[in-house]
This record gives sequence, C-alpha cells and structure tokens, in this order.
Amino acid sequence: MKVVLFGAGGWGTALASILAEKHTDVSLYVRNSELAASMRSTRMNSKYLPGVVLPEKLQITDSFGQGLSETDLLVLVTPSHGVRAAARSIAGMLPRDCIVVSAAKGLESETCLRMTQVLEQELPGSAGRLAALSGPNHAEEVGRKMPSASVVGCSDPEVAQFIQDAFMTPNFRIYTNHDVAGVEMGGALKNIIALAAGITEGLGFGDNSKAALMTRGLAEIARLGATCGADVGTFSGLSGVGDLIATCTSLHSRNRRAGIELAKGRPIAEVQADSGMVIEGVLATAAARKLARTHGVEMPITEALYQVLFAGMSPRSAVLELMTRTKKHETEEVAFPSSFVNRG
Repeated sequence: MKVVLFGAGGWGTALASILAEKHTDVSLYVRNSELAASMRSTRMNSKYLPGVVLPEKLQITDSFGQGLSETDLLVLVTPSHGVRAAARSIAGMLPRDCIVVSAAKGLESETCLRMTQVLEQELPGSAGRLAALSGPNHAEEVGRKMPSASVVGCSDPEVAQFIQDAFMTPNFRIYTNHDVAGVEMGGALKNIIALAAGITEGLGFGDNSKAALMTRGLAEIARLGATCGADVGTFSGLSGVGDLIATCTSLHSRNRRAGIELAKGRPIAEVQADSGMVIEGVLATAAARKLARTHGVEMPITEALYQVLFAGMSPRSAVLELMTRTKKHETEEVAFPSSFVNRG
C-alpha cells in the first residue's frame, strides 16, 4: 500500500511515523524545503515534534505530486483553513479509488463546512471514500508511542475498516463510527471550550470552574452538532468527551495555553503570533457562532468567548455574564431532544 501524508506539523509527523512503522511505502510532504532537508538529515522534526526519531523508511519530500497517481491512502493533516487549498492542489492527481482521510479539526471560516464537506466539493466523486480521523491525540504522546485511541468517522463500513487496519498498532487503537458529522463536530468545537478552560486557569479559578465549563461546554457541542445532523451519542465517545478532556487539561494543548494568555489581557493576535502555530479554537469560535445563529441554537460559552476574542470584552466580564444567565433545567435538552435541542 502506498500512503501519502500532506502536512508536516506535529500531528502529521506523528501519524507519518506510525504509518511508516507499519507500511513500506509512506511519504510525508513537507512544504518548507529547509525543514524537509533538516528532517531528512536528522530524522527528526525539530520544529514541530522535537525528540521523536522518525523511521528510516519514511520518505520525506518537498516535491509534492510525484507518484501521487499511485496513492492508495492520502492523509491530509493541514490546519483547517488550508484544507481547501490543499485539496484543490491535488484534484485530478489521485486515482479514482484512493481513500482520503482528513486529520484536521475545524470548520471552514467562510462556509462553516466540516472538512470532509470541503473535500467533497474539491475532490469530485470522492464522497464514498472520505473519512475523518479524530480523538484525544496529542502528537507529542502519539509520536512517543504512548497508548492512545482515535476514531475514524466514515459512512462506508468497508472504507472505515480499511483505514482502521491501516492505522492500528499496539500503541494506537482505532475505532470506527458511521457518524462523520459527529466525529468532525466534536473535534472542531472542543477547541472552543479548551480556549475557555485556559481562561479559567489564567484567572486563577479552580477545578470546580473547569469541570462546570467542560460539562456545559459538552452540552453546547451536542446541541449544535445534533442540529447539524450528528448523532448526540457520538459526543460521549473519543471525538467528543475524550478529546474535550485531553484538550482542556493537557499541557500540550495550544488552545488551553492561549486561553491562559488571554486571561492576562493579551490580545489574541499577539498570542497567536507568539505561538507560531494555528490556534484552531479562534477560527472555530467564529464559525460555530455563525452556525449557531443560522440555526437558532443557543451557545452561551461560545458567545462569551467570541465577545472576548473579537469584541473587546474582558474575560472576567464574560465569566460574570455566564454565571448570571437566566435559570435553566440541566437535562431538558437530553430528556426532550426534539423540543429542546435548540435551547440553552
């Protein structure tokens, strides 16, 4: 099997390392030629995944397109805002039976589309061969072969099993799920809650605050996800609560770290510039707010974070607004999903 990965950030590098240990023909495309040369000579991605030694048989290239017509499995691991351009650049190069996996977590800012929806537009005829990989997976841990689990969202059971077999190792366990919308929405929206979780830490709040935020955040994710066609049960799995826990609590989480900096009063543009990497929660907040308003879904945490990110509200004022909202019944949207799914 010929496998090609597009995107050499930390997550793309970690996935390439896993796949190259299992398959003999794996290529990782690195857009930056200097980084590619460094990775070839040191067998390490010192910029995005330092300390992880890459398998010798992993082919590292900055010449994309070579041999693409023979690819069996393509894995796109670019930031969400780059998925459309990446797909457009390879349209027409892939064989008709090539399976395409999106490992990006986000919503497209302009259209609010999920990543597989973007791919379906840019890769005509690929609908039955598209899948999304998501879960509580920090590249720093997966790359070091710490036991981890992920889920493949795919509408075709045979394609899902093919991807499951391709990725699964003794240290990386893969599950399958037919609910592509749920898998992708969970992966995208948890970044919003992780930003907010970082803010609670930066403000000096404790475990009670973070636990409440994560719990109510999951309710928001499920409400919007269900409205967009997802199965609510998916959000209790790896791409929902699993990813939410990892991203809200881990030292590896860029979104959590960014939230801590926001709580200090730093503008988001400055925080992003210092990070040097995409903070997906920022883009997801704007897209999710747009979706929520379009569908009439109440998302108070997302709205509060939007006001902090884009309207100049102070984090403490946002917390006060959330804590003094109208009284609610905790389980009304669970007990009566058809009647209350759009309520906060």
